[in-house]
Amino acid sequence: MTEQSAALVWALGIVGWLIIRWPYRRRAKRTETVADNSSIGERVSLGLTILGLVLLPIAHLTTGVFSFANVAYSPLAGWFGMLTMSGFLIIFYLSHKHLARNWSVTLEIRKDHKLVDTGIYKRTRHPMYTSFWLWGFAQFLLIPNWIAGLAGLASVAWLYFSRIEHEEAMMRSQFGEAYEAYCERSYRLLPKIFL
Repeated sequence: MTEQSAALVWALGIVGWLIIRWPYRRRAKRTETVADNSSIGERVSLGLTILGLVLLPIAHLTTGVFSFANVAYSPLAGWFGMLTMSGFLIIFYLSHKHLARNWSVTLEIRKDHKLVDTGIYKRTRHPMYTSFWLWGFAQFLLIPNWIAGLAGLASVAWLYFSRIEHEEAMMRSQFGEAYEAYCERSYRLLPKIFL
């Protein structure tokens, strides 16, 4: 795999992300919100995530603005990046599919919100975050640049660590003991294999 084809794989991953997210975002706008726990800090975190996963890499790939931070390209890293980007898209799709009408960009509870603990959520509480970690790692493998390549992982780390406790507190408040029982049989990011 060439460096140009690795950049194309990254760009196709962005297109896949937009295609998967689009119908759920449209549906979410039409579904009534009964509790909005979002904050300015959360919106800043989401903005930083878009900056790190989309805008900085685009700026670098189209203008070479960060070329002073380039590293040697490895075809093997490109192949692993393609596999990782594929894993991101699969998990991202499944997490949206199983959340269905319960999904939202920010920390919100929808009308008739249900605790989803089936499908990809059976043993993993936050597979969408798992997918974002994979996206950040794929970006690091596909874009051989210390700034544009690592910006995704840095922004995902910021989003995850600034948001996860608030999200889980919201779910505990909404679902009480059912959520506590779910936490016992699942992990946050990886599947809990042994129960």
